[in-house]
Amino acid sequence: MKSTYAVPCLAGEALTHKVVSVNVPGSKSITNRALLLAMLADGRSTLTGALFSDDSRHFLKCLQDLGFSAVADEAGKTIVVEGLGGRLPKEEASLYVGSAGTAARFLSASLGVLEGTFHMDASEQMRKRPMAPLLASLAELGCEISFEEREGYFPFTLKGHGFGKQNIRINIDASSQFLSALLIAAALSPEDFTIETEGTHGMAYIEMTKKMMAQFGVRVDSQAPGRYTVPAGQHYQALSYPVEPDISAACYFYGLAAILGISVTVAGVHEPSLQGDTAFLHILEQMGCSLTDTEEGICLTGPGTGRLHGISVDMSACSDQAITLAAIAPFASGPVSITGIGHIRHQESDRLAAIAENLEAMGIAYELLADGITIHPGTPRPANIKTHDDHRLAMGFALTGLLADGIVIEDPGCCKKTFENYFEVLENTIIRLKQA
Repeated sequence: MKSTYAVPCLAGEALTHKVVSVNVPGSKSITNRALLLAMLADGRSTLTGALFSDDSRHFLKCLQDLGFSAVADEAGKTIVVEGLGGRLPKEEASLYVGSAGTAARFLSASLGVLEGTFHMDASEQMRKRPMAPLLASLAELGCEISFEEREGYFPFTLKGHGFGKQNIRINIDASSQFLSALLIAAALSPEDFTIETEGTHGMAYIEMTKKMMAQFGVRVDSQAPGRYTVPAGQHYQALSYPVEPDISAACYFYGLAAILGISVTVAGVHEPSLQGDTAFLHILEQMGCSLTDTEEGICLTGPGTGRLHGISVDMSACSDQAITLAAIAPFASGPVSITGIGHIRHQESDRLAAIAENLEAMGIAYELLADGITIHPGTPRPANIKTHDDHRLAMGFALTGLLADGIVIEDPGCCKKTFENYFEVLENTIIRLKQA
């Protein structure tokens, strides 16, 4: 892919078509959870509609490096995994998780409570992301951890010895994946296992984890807030598992509809969904858009007249879409204030700082908040968007360029993390809107 991508500006153009349908890849969050659950299940699981991207390929390769039979058909979007009921084919392996936070956290937790020695490494980006709370919990459970460089970060070696105790407490302010990882691993315990948490970040992803565990045969009890128990005696069951389309990816096209005042349907996206990013659609609804759940998928229609309304919104339930909302905020009729997203400073990039940096480059006024940002309406000037090897910055700020001339995305190839042909799909959508 080219080192930069000049976004085609549609401002002032009369669109021939005002209705369009889009297909997006399978969900990254669901694909990677399903890979781990299939690995821990007893027997053959077949994942259909799976995502193939950098993150999922790294997760898949880790399963293969552990000795599991995991066969992918990318053209058919299927993955077949032969699970061994919580046993591992190898007692020692070297794994590289790339920049996949799910692979980094989920595999570390399960391997940390199983018998064996596992050498774990990651990309430079993932080496900077938080791991310490999860690794401290594993150490408390009896796992020996040796760090090759900085304590609490990749690379490290895990030497698991099972469960040294039956309860743990963990802070999830930096990542809800810490809790998801421990919940999935807790089913391997010979006794009831209880996790108590501090923090409430990313609870939609915790609900996804619990629901997927139940689909694979393991119940999580959570009778009190912040307290989760996985009863003993449960086992993950192999099954054929359809992966939902990625609503995080779909949201970029719903954002396109919102600012262009057109209708976009994303195939296969429906409510209810396992994915918390459906909350972003309702934020757009509050800003003046309308939603219809059709047989094909949810259709979002942008405001018929005028502009999107300004809004103040807590996006802790769908923080991956904070960049998307920030990117279209300049086109709203009033200020857009986004809160509940302080933790996004510790994701693929410091996303709050990157949002501010790119808004400033475009001449858009903003104020940083303790846990968010307020963005004022304005006319973006030409600018190069700094993506910091972060796929969501590249995909989100491409929307700004649809209504602002001269927006150039640097390093568009970073989208391969989750949606490797994003710009091709975006261009094809624009072509269909303009076709006679």
